[in-house]
Amino acid sequence: MAPGRLITCVARAPSTVPTVFGLRALTASPSLAEAAEALGRGSLDVVLFPSTSTAYAIGVDAEAALVSRLALLIGVPVLSTCASAVLALRTLGVERIALVGPPWFDRDLNDLGAAYFEGTGFDVVSSATAALTQDPREVDAAAVCAWTARHVSGDAEAIFIGGNGFRAAGAVAALEARLGRPVLTSNQVLLWNLLAEASPGTASEVAGYGRLFLQDPRPALSGRRS
Repeated sequence: MAPGRLITCVARAPSTVPTVFGLRALTASPSLAEAAEALGRGSLDVVLFPSTSTAYAIGVDAEAALVSRLALLIGVPVLSTCASAVLALRTLGVERIALVGPPWFDRDLNDLGAAYFEGTGFDVVSSATAALTQDPREVDAAAVCAWTARHVSGDAEAIFIGGNGFRAAGAVAALEARLGRPVLTSNQVLLWNLLAEASPGTASEVAGYGRLFLQDPRPALSGRRS
């Protein structure tokens, strides 16, 4: 999405059972801190915690606490997926949203996703799992576009497609053209927030991935809703 703009390094925590219980256990596990420490200090501008499902499972306050804890441990700002999505939605000035979960999200996670965004002041008009392939490697942007366009309510002012392993970013431009509304995805909002954090005051220069990249997040940061 931003070739040549970023130099990345990755540290992985051990995989966990993708259940609400397993995701909550991961955030309390020392393995997460160990993965963060493996990134080192002094050579990074910002760190991402890319997990939509974890934020859904632990909730808004626990996600904020987790991000703060990791930032203190690593010594640089840490950005998370769902907090970035909230910032993006506020920047776009929308209130009614539709949530689309990846094919491997169960009903419990969808319900927790709705609770997460409702807890930050949004009206969630729908929250559903995309009925597509459960193999992340076989996700097709055209299929994501077609399914979402058929199943998103006209009441929604914007759509958030969750799941950092869900390759949905390629569907954003086509969906926005088809629906006439902003479309956000997990990795898209993280990249947008990352670029703003790493290069404040600099245009993002990311084309083809939605109207979000035309927006500056700073006004929303200074005027958060309670």
